[in-house]
Amino acid sequence: MSEDARQETGGAPTAATGHAGAGSPSARPAKRVRADAQRSTDALLTAAAEVFATSGVDAPVRQITAKAGVGAGTLYRHFPQRADLIAAVFRHEVDACADAAPALMAAYAPVDALARWLQRFAGFIATKRGLSSALHSGDPAFDSLPDYFQQRFVPVLGALLDTAASAGHIRSDLDLDPEDLLRAVANLTLPAAEDDSAPAQQMVTLLVDGLRHGARTPDPA
Repeated sequence: MSEDARQETGGAPTAATGHAGAGSPSARPAKRVRADAQRSTDALLTAAAEVFATSGVDAPVRQITAKAGVGAGTLYRHFPQRADLIAAVFRHEVDACADAAPALMAAYAPVDALARWLQRFAGFIATKRGLSSALHSGDPAFDSLPDYFQQRFVPVLGALLDTAASAGHIRSDLDLDPEDLLRAVANLTLPAAEDDSAPAQQMVTLLVDGLRHGARTPDPA
């Protein structure tokens, strides 16, 4: 059980007691409590991400709770410190971006999946108003986030690049390091306004066009 779920249920044991099966009446209310706790957490993370994107990470708590439709007590129960909320939002957004890759690979030609994912990644970076300064604030709550960023994104981009290169849609002679490409795309977002990812996305389009140039199959079906 997650920490949030334990807080919601007051730490009371459920299935671990061995006396209530998953389908028993006593187990069902506990499941509902856990589901309610998860919905509250998801609503808070979604709302906080939207508020941070428009108002920055120092936005008033009431903006977040109003958008999420929960009380301040619920927010502080899940995230006692603002840094806890910022870190959770960052992880939530990283997961959403990374998890989009398999669906893109299933739905589009390899180079198109690569381009669409890089566009999404550029948008992720460009719209994180104030996040960079927060992550470099020295707060220990953020210490693990750079590694988490790399652990989620490097394998995803590596798979996209390998698939596109194997299909002949991008050049295979460049020996691209996914970490270097992530850093390059992130740097493309720096001149853009914090609430406008369009310039960065245009630059990503040019970058992918460069990867296509000289490929064995420049125009995938």
